Amino acid sequence: MAVKVLIIEDNPVARAFLCRVVRESFSDAQQISEAGDLETARRHLGAAASAPGADPYRLILIDLELPDGNGMELLSELVHYPATKIVATLYSDDEHLFPALQHGADGYLLKEDRFEVLVEELQKIVRGQPPLSPAIARRLLSHFRQGAAADAPATSPGAFITQPGSLDAARPAHGEPPPDTERLTPRETEVLTYLSKGFTIKEIAGLMGIKWFTVNDHIKSIYRKLNVSSRAEAAVLATKQGLV
Repeated sequence: MAVKVLIIEDNPVARAFLCRVVRESFSDAQQISEAGDLETARRHLGAAASAPGADPYRLILIDLELPDGNGMELLSELVHYPATKIVATLYSDDEHLFPALQHGADGYLLKEDRFEVLVEELQKIVRGQPPLSPAIARRLLSHFRQGAAADAPATSPGAFITQPGSLDAARPAHGEPPPDTERLTPRETEVLTYLSKGFTIKEIAGLMGIKWFTVNDHIKSIYRKLNVSSRAEAAVLATKQGLV
C-alpha cells in the first residue's frame, strides 16, 4: 500500500518542488495529495478519515502562511493525528520556529534550502531523527546553549538527560517508570529489542516485514508508555524492568 502524503502549500511552484523532494526522499510508493489552503487540507484529511478502510496520512508538510489562516492552527488540530508533521516555510525566526514546535511539529525545514539538503533531511525520518534545516539546527543549538548557561547556577549536574536532535524539551532524568506505566504490546517489545541493539527504523521495518511508518508509530507509543525521549533511555529502562 502506498504511503499517503499531504503537502499544504499555497504557491504552486513551491508545492511542485516539495512534491519532488518527497518522491526523491523515500523508496516506498507514495500517494501525494496537495492543498493550497487550510480548507482544502481539512477536506483531504476528512475524506481520508471517513473512507471505508481508511488509511491516514503518514507524512504532512505544512506551510505556515496560507491564504485562509496560519499553519499553526492545523498543527494544533493534528496534535493527536498519527502522522509525521513537518513545517516547510521561509521563516527561520524564533517567532515562527518555537511556536511551531510547541504546536506539535516533528520537524522544521526551510524551502530556500537546496533540493539535496531537503531530501537528506526528510530521509532522517526513517532513522528516527527530526528533519531540521541546517540553519534551524544551529538556531536550536544556540538557543539551548544560551538557556543552559543562564540556568547553570541553579541546575545540578546530571539533573537532565538530553538527546541530540530531539525536539522535546529536556526531561527529568529517569530512574524507575511511574506506577501507571502502560505495558508494552508484544509488537512494541519486539521493536524495542531491535532498537536497543542499534538497528535503524528502516532496518527494523525490514526485519519485521512492516512499513517504516508503522515502526515509527510503535516507537512513539513506546516512548509515551515508558515516559522517555530517546532510544538510549528506552533501552536502559526496559532492561532494568525486564521488559526485553
